[in-house]
Amino acid sequence: MYDPTVARLTYRALLGRRRAAILFVLPALLVVIAVAVRAFAGADDQVASDVLGGFAIATMVPLIGVIAGTGAIGPEIDDGSIVYLLAKPVKRPVIIFTKLIVAIAVTMVFSALPTLIAGLILNGNGQQIAVAYTVAALVASIAYSALFLLLGTVSRHAVVLGLVYALVWEALFGSLVPGARTLSVQQWSLAVAEKIGASGVITSDVRLPVATILLAAVTVVATWYAGQKLRTLKLAGEE
Repeated sequence: MYDPTVARLTYRALLGRRRAAILFVLPALLVVIAVAVRAFAGADDQVASDVLGGFAIATMVPLIGVIAGTGAIGPEIDDGSIVYLLAKPVKRPVIIFTKLIVAIAVTMVFSALPTLIAGLILNGNGQQIAVAYTVAALVASIAYSALFLLLGTVSRHAVVLGLVYALVWEALFGSLVPGARTLSVQQWSLAVAEKIGASGVITSDVRLPVATILLAAVTVVATWYAGQKLRTLKLAGEE
C-alpha cells in the first residue's frame, strides 16, 4: 500500500522552494507570537490555551493541511502530469494511500512540532497544555490531509474549497452556529486535547467517543473515495 517512488515524487513536489516557503510562514509566525506573548504576559495557562487553540488549531493546522493535502495530487491533475504516474504499474489506491502518508507527515511536521514549541514557550507545558494541543494537531493533521487530498482528487478548485471549509465553515460558522461545530475537525481534535489537558482548561463541543469515531470515519471514507475517483481517470490509451 506504499510506493517509495510515488512518495519521493510527492515529497519533492510539496517541499519545492515556493511551497516550502509558504509552509514555513505560519509555524514561524506562531513561534514569534508565542515569544511575544510570553515576554509581555508571562506564563499564563489560559493565555497559552487561547493562543494555541485560537491560532495553532483553528488557523495554522487547517491551512497547512490545505497546502499539503491538495498539493499532494492537485497540481499533477491540473497540469496533466498525473498521466505519467498512472501509466506506471502501480495500483491507484496505492498512489492515493502513499500521497496521503506524505501529506500527513508534512502536515504533522509543520503543525504539531511548532505547536509543541510554542506551548513550551508560552507556559512550559503547564497543565499539559502544550502536549494536549500537540496531540490535537497530530490527529487533526490526519483528518485534514485525507479530506483535502480528496478535494484535490475531485476538483480543480480544491484549494479554494479547502480554504472555504477551513476559514468559513470552521472559523466563521463554527464560532457563530453551535450545530456547525459538531461537523468540525477542529472540535473533534479539541475533544482529544480536552482529555489530555487539565480539567476546564481546554473545551470541545463534541464528546471524545463521538470525536474519535468521526475522525476515523472521515479519514477512511475520504481516502477510499479518493482512490475510487482516481480509478475513473482514464489514460488516452485506455479509451
